[in-house]
Amino acid sequence: MTTTPRPAGAPLRLGLALPQYGALADPAAVGRFATAAEDLGFTSLWVGDRILTPLEPSDLYPGGGTPEHPYPREFETFADPFTTLAAAAAVTRTARLGMSALTGPVYSPVLLARALTSLDLASSGRLDVGFGLGWLREEYFATGVPWEGRGRRLEDLLDALEALWTGDPAEHTGPQWRIAPSTVGLRPAQEPRPPVLLGGFSPPALARVGRRADGWLAGWMPEQYLTGLWSVALEAAAKAGRDPGTLRRVLRINPRPGTAVETAADVLPCLDTARELGITEVLVDLHYVAKDVDHALELAGDLIAG
Repeated sequence: MTTTPRPAGAPLRLGLALPQYGALADPAAVGRFATAAEDLGFTSLWVGDRILTPLEPSDLYPGGGTPEHPYPREFETFADPFTTLAAAAAVTRTARLGMSALTGPVYSPVLLARALTSLDLASSGRLDVGFGLGWLREEYFATGVPWEGRGRRLEDLLDALEALWTGDPAEHTGPQWRIAPSTVGLRPAQEPRPPVLLGGFSPPALARVGRRADGWLAGWMPEQYLTGLWSVALEAAAKAGRDPGTLRRVLRINPRPGTAVETAADVLPCLDTARELGITEVLVDLHYVAKDVDHALELAGDLIAG
């Protein structure tokens, strides 16, 4: 199965990462930033997840880590994703609020369901839940979760969340968690639950997207990989008896110094490529090129104007 391009001229929904890490890590500025971004015309606002930055990590950041610089220095200062989204939810009206992405397996499904349901209600049903496996094993060790079997743990997490969001009473018995039959009075605003998007850049990850998720959190990569991996998700959805046409793609673009995409203006050709591929949702993360929150808003304005 191959990707069916959307009609030419299909609207591109442009999202923006909230100020959460590095020089932009200012929880007190999130409300002001979110309000301005929505007023500019951004249709979604996003957070990421970084739990730990060890001095000598076992794994290099897949987005360009080296032994000398194993991960971006911006990761050393990282605000809580739930608090950041709650601050944005309080001051916005229409922008969707997403996660790209939580390291799903390190979270307890019971506590996670409570937090996510609360966010969905606080935003009047604007939450997109995003999960990935992460890449740094020290984050697993620090949260008391084994690195091995993380894919199975994510599958169990999805099953448990589905039960907690839709069951009455809710219960779950899986390889990782047992949740006794329980009354859960807090229900999501979106029915039957908030959309779940999954990240990943391997065929098994994309097969999971097709089988389990509402869409793929994609990263910028050569066109042949974007289309090839997407075909894996579409085929998996069809085999699972799901409609492949309902799957979403959210393409993340990180302008970064020293690369071909360094400024807001450099992102515009990427947006054209996204349109050509039939992608209608793009997330731009300005943390690596903005000096502070005000500069990020200035760059965001340039993006919209371009």
